[in-house]
Amino acid sequence: MTLLWIALLPLLGVLVPAFGARLKRPACSLITALLPAVALLLTLAQIPALADGETLRFAVDWVPALGMEFAFRLDGLSVLFNLLILGIGLLILLYAHYYLAPEEPYGRFYAYLILFMASMVGIAMADNLLLLWMFWELTSLSSFLLIGFWSHRSDARKGARMALAVTGAGGLALLAGLLLLGDMVGSFDMNRVLASGDIILADDRYPLALGLILLGAFAKSAQFPFHFWLPHAMAAPTPVSAYLHSATMVKAGILLMARLHPAIAGSELWTLVVTLVGMTTLVYGAWFALLKTDLKGILAFSTVSHLGLITALLGIGTPMAVLAALFHILNHATFKAALFMSSGIIDHEAGTRELSRLGGLRRAMPVTALLTSILAAAMAGVPLLNGFISKEMFFTSSTEASMLGGISWLLPVLATLGGILSVAYSLRLVYAVFFKPAREAPPKSPHEPPRLMRAPVELLAVLCILVGVLPSPLAGGLLDLATRAVLGEPMEFHLAIWHGVNLPLLMSVIALVAGVGTYLGHRYLRRFHKGFKPVDARQVFEGSVQYVGRHAETLLGRFDNASLQRYMSLLLCTALVLAGLGLFMMPDLAGDQPTGEVDGVLLTGAILLMFSGIATVATHRYRLISLLMLSMVGLLVSLTFARFSAPDLALTQLSVEVVTMILLMLALFFLPQKTPRESSMPRNLRDGVLASLLGTVIASLNYAVLTRDNASISGFFIDNSVPGGGGHNVVNVILVDFRGFDTLGEITVLAIAGLAILKLLNRLRLFMPHSDSEGRLWSPDRYPMILTTISQALLPLALLVSVFIFLRGHNLPGGGFIAGLITAVALILLYMARGVEWAQARLDFQYQPVAITGVGLATLTGVGSWLFGQPFLTSSFGHFHLPVIGDFELATAMIFDLGVYLAVVGATLMILANLGKLTTPHRPTKDSGTAAPARRRVDGKPLCHHHRRAQRLWPLSDTTGQDLPRSGRSDPVVLCGQPLPVLHGRTDHRRRCRRQRRRQLCRSAPPGPGANRHRHRLRHDCLRGHPGHARPGRYGQ
Repeated sequence: MTLLWIALLPLLGVLVPAFGARLKRPACSLITALLPAVALLLTLAQIPALADGETLRFAVDWVPALGMEFAFRLDGLSVLFNLLILGIGLLILLYAHYYLAPEEPYGRFYAYLILFMASMVGIAMADNLLLLWMFWELTSLSSFLLIGFWSHRSDARKGARMALAVTGAGGLALLAGLLLLGDMVGSFDMNRVLASGDIILADDRYPLALGLILLGAFAKSAQFPFHFWLPHAMAAPTPVSAYLHSATMVKAGILLMARLHPAIAGSELWTLVVTLVGMTTLVYGAWFALLKTDLKGILAFSTVSHLGLITALLGIGTPMAVLAALFHILNHATFKAALFMSSGIIDHEAGTRELSRLGGLRRAMPVTALLTSILAAAMAGVPLLNGFISKEMFFTSSTEASMLGGISWLLPVLATLGGILSVAYSLRLVYAVFFKPAREAPPKSPHEPPRLMRAPVELLAVLCILVGVLPSPLAGGLLDLATRAVLGEPMEFHLAIWHGVNLPLLMSVIALVAGVGTYLGHRYLRRFHKGFKPVDARQVFEGSVQYVGRHAETLLGRFDNASLQRYMSLLLCTALVLAGLGLFMMPDLAGDQPTGEVDGVLLTGAILLMFSGIATVATHRYRLISLLMLSMVGLLVSLTFARFSAPDLALTQLSVEVVTMILLMLALFFLPQKTPRESSMPRNLRDGVLASLLGTVIASLNYAVLTRDNASISGFFIDNSVPGGGGHNVVNVILVDFRGFDTLGEITVLAIAGLAILKLLNRLRLFMPHSDSEGRLWSPDRYPMILTTISQALLPLALLVSVFIFLRGHNLPGGGFIAGLITAVALILLYMARGVEWAQARLDFQYQPVAITGVGLATLTGVGSWLFGQPFLTSSFGHFHLPVIGDFELATAMIFDLGVYLAVVGATLMILANLGKLTTPHRPTKDSGTAAPARRRVDGKPLCHHHRRAQRLWPLSDTTGQDLPRSGRSDPVVLCGQPLPVLHGRTDHRRRCRRQRRRQLCRSAPPGPGANRHRHRLRHDCLRGHPGHARPGRYGQ
């Protein structure tokens, strides 16, 4: 259970900053960091158990039929990465608190960062291949949000899109490789996969699976030739770069190769491909890091180079190489995260990252200069720092490798060359910023950052020194656990600063001396580089995207001509061909099963159904008549369900039919009553022939299927409905229990569709025409008295019916879906009868939270089953007895059904209510006496008042307040002698003012005429109540 908390606590932390608008920044930062800190402490608490040789596991069946488990493992490799992900993540949260500008949405930033942190923890701890891939893709999505956080900048948007495209494509390749791997082993369980290395290597599909898995790992870890996305991702805020590109995202591919090392490593193909790709990336990244003129650009390409170093070590695959790879993962994350934060400090305080505008900052920023020098020296591999030890181990591994046969000497040469370039760009980074005189002044006067902003850099710099001096006491135990997890057995090693005079030491000395010389002559190298026309990977990528886009557009243009008739024709022709082939291959149309007798009622219903369908098509130019015919089709289908003893389907069809009719009526308001003739007679004949042929073929196939004996799974549901789901209504039990995961997906899609429509229609307003398309004026009574009276009487009755339908659904026809539709229809009827503004003033609740709460409640019902060791969405039920009520049954499926109810109500009302709000009152004319919306401004703040009953809008008096503070309180503005509260400021303050207004409305009104001389003391939104109080939230902000 502890493993579950370690994995889920960071994910739960996403909810904290989501409400950051209600919290001050210090409180939001502190609370956000609390849950990852607890997860880090829980991870540390498990180290003693791991030291005894245990591998901790937690597993719950999720989709057993697919071999998918919600399973986590904690071993030495997981602990190593959890310490990096959570530990450095906490330091990044502290750093970001001071880095972000006051006006930036810190709550959203923290939510994205914590979501990415949770995704990385999931990759590190996943004990199922499919679960690992899900977290893998979640890192791609959350990193897209983080890189594009400054969405107003084009480079941030392009960088985020590029990162998502490359890593997302790699994720698809990885999925294919993992599926092949699971098929070879016969399971997606990580333990079985890691123990089946011999089976995997002997399989003929091993090269294909290995290639796909390495494509995913190389794309995520920016290995050549997929490296180009990483430098362009530097458009992200520096806290994002420091986190994603030092310890987390770019290490995900490294983590994947280390995790699967026992299963897929050890072959010549692995050694050759991974080593050569790593060495190429090492030298390529180091060369371009030396040529860059931007601080983050240097660090980006240096990251590419060091990732290549680690990849090459994993490719070499000897125990020493694996140990060196794990040690350098730790060291690189330490000094590179601190260097990114140092570059952010310089940019934050000096206003630029360009080396040409920086120089001599050691006087203005002496502490930052010292810290950056230490960290750059660790990156260069200077003795007595952590980078020196792991780089010397890399040199040792390169000299011992022999996979290239006679040219194996090339590996130590490339390793030494990478070390030389590493020293050169590290020296350039420090000297150009802090010691070399600047050619021009920076935009801002540089100075030291706030003390706590520099604290994470100081801590990591101290770790670089301590690990460099005392490597074995500080890192030996952790590396022992990690190497045991990767190699599958303990390894004897000893970390020390001095191993005597040997070839690796000589390579280190050559790298340091030659690196200094390379920096002194780097100008000549720049000139040499300019003599070549380098291939810009970004241009290649964008050109490829544009090429594919152009050809896809050309191909699509042959089918997509914005003609619905053409789309339907292509679809129906395809269906006709496929169904016709199946029908043609049947030897006999009729099967062995006997047919029933013709029922007069069914025959009559079938004739009416066909007549209604034909009438719908025949009257399609007359929209209202066609809609009535279409409603007859729906009603007859409902009656057909009822005739065949399917009352649940009949109720559902009838409820959906009512909602659909309302939706179509709202949509038809914006269309002319009569459609002009668009199709010629030959085209109509062609369409009629096509429809007749397809109808004949489909009817023949149905007849063939129904007259044959086919196996059905309905018997399983009937037999297990009561013992397995505790309900006699088989349809409802299927929806909320047996196929609950399908239902969860459907209500999620429904909620997303509602939110999308809400956003599309949010700011769209259409003026109501003064007359219809034929010149007939609209009725002056927009809200007929009969309809308003009936709607108010039906609302409580409909709500009672929906409660009744909901409660009986588990054993009798009904359920949350039908009850939700009934509730939505009742509320929509109130909207139609009284108007959107009138109804919202009384209901006063938002539909978005209702829909989201419904989906969340249904999801939590499924998650709750994990707490009892059961698969996702496993329901439980029991029988209880109360003295008055008697025996009754309760099932957890009722909670899930409640979620369905809320999701349906929220999503349906989001769609229908916002469609109903599209029309605003008539466009004002010079001679029109109709009241029109008028906008006035008070101290630059807009005031909007629309008074339907008044003949004209009374002007604001001279006593209008001139200074409206942003405090969120209600300030008096006088409108025609009556106080008009103007609400502005934060949302939570406006909500409190709204509650205060409702309490005031409960008071009895004093006698006498009210505001604007209304006899019944109507408020300004035409509601009876306290004089002079407008509806909250209408007048300004």
